[in-house]
Amino acid sequence: MSKAGLDNRHRNRDGEISHKHGNTLVGTLRKIYGPGFAAGYPPTEKLSDVLANLNETSLSQLRRDHETGHLAHKIAHVPT
Repeated sequence: MSKAGLDNRHRNRDGEISHKHGNTLVGTLRKIYGPGFAAGYPPTEKLSDVLANLNETSLSQLRRDHETGHLAHKIAHVPT
């Protein structure tokens, strides 16, 4: 269950803000997760587009795939 937190944003049990914004740019995420995050996508690409292209359900899943090394494999196999 989520409850109101700072700035009236709802957070999941793990403290993560429950509503992600798909307009976050890959370039912004690279500042957080490193320059290799979503390699192959331009820094101006929106998170929502990357998630759709890679058939990912959330930024959390995308981040986990990046940390485990699976993201590069998924990017390499995206149909063009």
